[in-house]
Amino acid sequence: MVETAFFGISTAWILAHLWSGAVALLVLIGGWLASGFLSRHIASLLPRPLGSDSTIVPLLSEIVRYAILLITLIIVLGQFGVQTASILAVLGAAGLAVALALQGTLSNIAAGILLVFLRPFNVGDYIDADGIVGTVVEIGLFGTQLRTQEGVFMFAPNSKLSNAKILNYSREASRVVEIKFNVPRTADIQQVRMAVAQGLSSEHKVEGQEPDVQVDTLADATITLAVRVPVASKDWSVARSALQERLKQVLDANNGFAPPA
Repeated sequence: MVETAFFGISTAWILAHLWSGAVALLVLIGGWLASGFLSRHIASLLPRPLGSDSTIVPLLSEIVRYAILLITLIIVLGQFGVQTASILAVLGAAGLAVALALQGTLSNIAAGILLVFLRPFNVGDYIDADGIVGTVVEIGLFGTQLRTQEGVFMFAPNSKLSNAKILNYSREASRVVEIKFNVPRTADIQQVRMAVAQGLSSEHKVEGQEPDVQVDTLADATITLAVRVPVASKDWSVARSALQERLKQVLDANNGFAPPA
C-alpha cells in the first residue's frame, strides 16, 4: 500500500513537472550552445575598431560566455518554481562567500580587465614583467598566455602581471642595438668612428638615423667604444646578430685599428 502510494506520488510529480523539465532542458541546451556561439563570434558582433582588437576580444568572449551561462542557470531553476528573487539572494550570498574564499581568483579577473584597458602590452608584444618573459599570445579573464623565445607555453596570473614592472620591447617602433668593443688607446677615434658607422649601415636601420659611436671608458692601453644603431623593434634580435658580425669584419679589415706591434 505504501509502495503504491509512493509510486503514485512519484508518477504524479513527474507528470506535473514533465513540461517544466522539458523546457528547462531545452533552455539549458540553448544557453550552452548560445554561450559557445557568441563567445566564438563576438569579434563579428562588435564595432570594427573593437572587433579587430586581438587584445580585448578574448576577454569579452569569456565574460559573455559566463554571463549567458549564469542567466541560463537562473531561468532553468525558475522553471522548477524557484523564485527569481530567492535565486538572486542565494547567488548574492554565495557570491560573497566565494569572493572571500577566492580573493586571488577575483584579483586575477580585476587585473585582467585592468590590463586590457590600461594596455601596458598588446597581443603580439614581447615583454619582461619581473622575470615573466615572452611574447603575449592572449589576455584571458584569469591569466595571460605567453610564448617564450624557445617556443615554450607560459601561463601567468593576471595579478602578477598587473603588479609587476613591465618592460615592453615591442611598443616603440624602433629600438637601439648597443655593442661595445675595444681599440688601442693610440687609435684615431675619428677614423674608427667613420669606419664603424659606414660598416654597420644595414637594411635593419631606421630611416634617417645613423649609427652613433661614442667613447664609453678609458684604460691605460685601450679605449672602450660603444656603437648604438637604431633598428626596427621587430628585427632587433636578428639585427643585433648581424651587426656584431659586421663589426668583427670592420675590426678585422682595419687590423683592430693598429694594435701594438
